[in-house]
Amino acid sequence: MEIFEIQQRPEFFHEAVKLFWEQWGNESNYKFYEDCMIHSGKAPNSLPRFYVAIENDAIIGTYALLRNDINSRQDLFPWLACLYVDPAFRGNSIGEQLLEHGLQVTARLGHEKLYLSSDLEGYYEQYGWTNSTKTYGPFGGSIKVYEKVVD
Repeated sequence: MEIFEIQQRPEFFHEAVKLFWEQWGNESNYKFYEDCMIHSGKAPNSLPRFYVAIENDAIIGTYALLRNDINSRQDLFPWLACLYVDPAFRGNSIGEQLLEHGLQVTARLGHEKLYLSSDLEGYYEQYGWTNSTKTYGPFGGSIKVYEKVVD
């Protein structure tokens, strides 16, 4: 398996946009994902950045590093978002490898912590993430915020 920023392998760009959009988008926001990804990683140490995990020329996992994960905690950044592993590859520590890769990139970008929001119970804790607070989305409701200090 190889993990890389989508800007490094443009031959996977359209497939990656489609996968991110299918997992987190809706019928009206494909252009949102495409535009975010077109303009990602343009300058050193900039955000957002979109990553894919490839095995046998197929995307099997994704994640993104963002300035904000569309929530009320604008004071916290960067955010890990869009963590996804193809169901056929789950149970093989790919999610853990993507999380670790995100932490390594965050360190290279000069940040001390990485944040994520999730309603999953027990998943991130097993990898040392701490549920530190909560955040609110633009349409109401709260969600847990996890953080991890970058090594």
